[in-house]
Amino acid sequence: MPVISIRIDEKLKKKMDELSYINWSEIIRRKIEEVIEEEEKKKKRGRKDYKRIAEASVKSYEFFLNYGGKSSEEVIREWRDRNWQS
Repeated sequence: MPVISIRIDEKLKKKMDELSYINWSEIIRRKIEEVIEEEEKKKKRGRKDYKRIAEASVKSYEFFLNYGGKSSEEVIREWRDRNWQS
C-alpha cells in the first residue's frame, strides 16, 4: 500500500497523541474517500443529458403552441387569477 505524509502543527499533533487509541490513518483514509466520492458525484451532476434537454425543449415548444404563444409565466398568472376569482 502506498504511503503519503502530511504536515500538521505541533499543537494538533499533541492532541492526536492524547487520543492515541484512535486510528488516525483510518480516519484520514475515510475522509479522503469521502472527498473523492463527493467530487465524482459533482462530475456526474455536471454532465449534460442532451436527450433529456431535447425532450424538455420539445415539451416547452408544445406548451408554447398550445397556449397561443404565451410564455409559461403568462399562463401561470392567468391560472392563478382564475383560481382567485372562483
